[in-house]
Amino acid sequence: MVEPTLSLQPGPARVLVVEDEPRLAALLADYLRAAGHEAECIADGGQALQAWSERRHDLVLLDLMLPGVDGLTLCKQLRALTDVPIVMLTARAEETDRLAGLELGADDYIPKTPFSPREVMARVKAVLRRSRAAPRPAAAALQVDEPGWRASWQGHALDLTPNEFRLLRALAAQPGRVYARAQLLDLLPSGDDARAATERTVDSHVKNLRRKLEQAGAGSDLIRSVYGVGYRYDQDDETAGRTSMPVRRSGGLR
Repeated sequence: MVEPTLSLQPGPARVLVVEDEPRLAALLADYLRAAGHEAECIADGGQALQAWSERRHDLVLLDLMLPGVDGLTLCKQLRALTDVPIVMLTARAEETDRLAGLELGADDYIPKTPFSPREVMARVKAVLRRSRAAPRPAAAALQVDEPGWRASWQGHALDLTPNEFRLLRALAAQPGRVYARAQLLDLLPSGDDARAATERTVDSHVKNLRRKLEQAGAGSDLIRSVYGVGYRYDQDDETAGRTSMPVRRSGGLR
C-alpha cells in the first residue's frame, strides 16, 4: 500500500498562461513570477498546444474565450495527450460552463468576476501540491479493495452498497478534485433492472456514504459539497496521505 505525501510548498513551476487579454496575461505573469514560478503567455488557442508540446509546462492557466481554438477544445486536446494540471480562468461563470470544463478534465475553474490574482495563486498552489503528490509506504486510513469491492477505514469494514462503493472509489482516487453530480451519476447503473437515477440519487448515496464513514470514525467532512457543482474527497491534516488508493489523474472516471 502507498500513500500520497503533499508538501505545503509545491515549489517553482513552469506555467503556461493562455489568455488573450494582454493586461490580464501580464498581471498573471507578474504574480506567478513573484511566487517563484516561470510564466509563458500565449494569446492564441491554436498556438498553445504546440507551446506545451515543445516546453512541457507544469501547469496551464486557460481562458475559455480564445481566438483560434477555444478553451474547452484546447482542454480536450491537452487531456488527450497529458495529465498536466489545468486551471480554467474565464468570464463565463454559468453552471453549464463550469460543468463542461470539469467534465473535460480541468482541475479547477475560477470565474474572472470578481477577479482576485491572490485567489488564482492560491488555487495554482493547491493544484500543484495535489499533482506533485509523491507516494511513500505507510499505513492507510482508507483502504479500497477494487477487485473485492470492499472498503475499510482504519481497519473497520464499511458496509457499502455497490453504488456507494463506486462513488467512494472515484472520489478517493483523486483527493481534492471536484466531480460534478453528472459525472458521478454516470457511474451508477442505468439498465432496465436499475431504478431511474437522477442527480438527487447521487446526493442520497453521498449522504449514506458520509454516515457510514462517520460511524467508522472517519468524521463527516471527508466528502465535501461544492456548491453548484458536486462533491470532492478531502483529506485534513490528520488523514492526509493515508488513503491506499494510488494517485491517478485522468479526464474520466471509469
